[in-house]
Amino acid sequence: MNAASPTFFARHEFLIRRLHSLSGLIPVGAYMTVHLLVNSTLMNGPGAFQTNVNQIHSLGAVLPLVEWGFIFLPLIFHAVVGLWIIQSGHSNAGQYRYVSNRRYTLQRWSGVVATIFILFHVFHLHGWFHAEFWLKNIAEPLGMAQFRPYNATSTLAVALSGYAWPVFYVIGVIACVFHLANGIWTMGITWGVWLTPKAQERANWVCAAFGLFLGMVGLSALFAVKTTDVEKAIQVENAMYEQKVKTGEIIDDPHKRSH
Repeated sequence: MNAASPTFFARHEFLIRRLHSLSGLIPVGAYMTVHLLVNSTLMNGPGAFQTNVNQIHSLGAVLPLVEWGFIFLPLIFHAVVGLWIIQSGHSNAGQYRYVSNRRYTLQRWSGVVATIFILFHVFHLHGWFHAEFWLKNIAEPLGMAQFRPYNATSTLAVALSGYAWPVFYVIGVIACVFHLANGIWTMGITWGVWLTPKAQERANWVCAAFGLFLGMVGLSALFAVKTTDVEKAIQVENAMYEQKVKTGEIIDDPHKRSH
C-alpha cells in the first residue's frame, strides 16, 4: 500500500519555515516596533499622539490596502504557520543548551499568547472590520471597536479604563516583545548570521537589550493613557480636528470621532 501523499506544508516545509521566520521580522516585527513607538508619544501629551494618528489616517482610502497588504495578511500568515509548527511537533530544541531549550519553548507559547492578544486587541479597539453593519450590530454592542482615530487619546483612555484590559495589555505586550526579541536571536542562527558560541552570546545581549527597551516603550503608553485627563484630551483633539478640517488637511468624518 502506498504511503499517504505528503501535505502541502510537508512538501514545501523548508521554504515555508524561511518565509515564516522572515515575516516575523519584516513586516510584522518592524510594524510592531513602529506601532509601540508611536503609542509611546502619548507620554508627550494627547496633541503629540493625535498628530501621529492623523498622519496615519491621512492615507485615506489607501489605508485599508496598506493595513491588509503589509500588516494583517503577513500577520495571519505568520500566526497560522506558527501554530502549524507547534502542532506538528517538529522541534530542533535539542541543538541548543538547556537554557536555550527553555527559550525555544517560551518562543512557541509566547507566540500563542501574542496571537490571542492581537486578535482581541484589534477587536477591542477597531472591531476587526470597518463595515457599518458589523460595527453597529456586532462589535459595538459587545463593547468592542472603542477607538476613534480623531479622538485618539480620549477613546483609548476609555477603552483601557478599569483593570482587566490594562492587565491583558501588559501580558500581551510582554509576550509580543519577548517573541520578537527572542525570535531575532533564533532567526540569526537559522539564517547563519551568528553561528559561533561567542557570536551567539553577543547577539543574545543585543536582543535582550532590544527587548527590554521595546518593552519599556510599549508599557510607557499604558502608563501615559492611565494618567490622561480625558476631558482635556477631548478639548485638544476637537480643536485639532476643527483646525485641520478647515485647512483641508483631513476630511470631515464623523465615523472617526467619538460619539
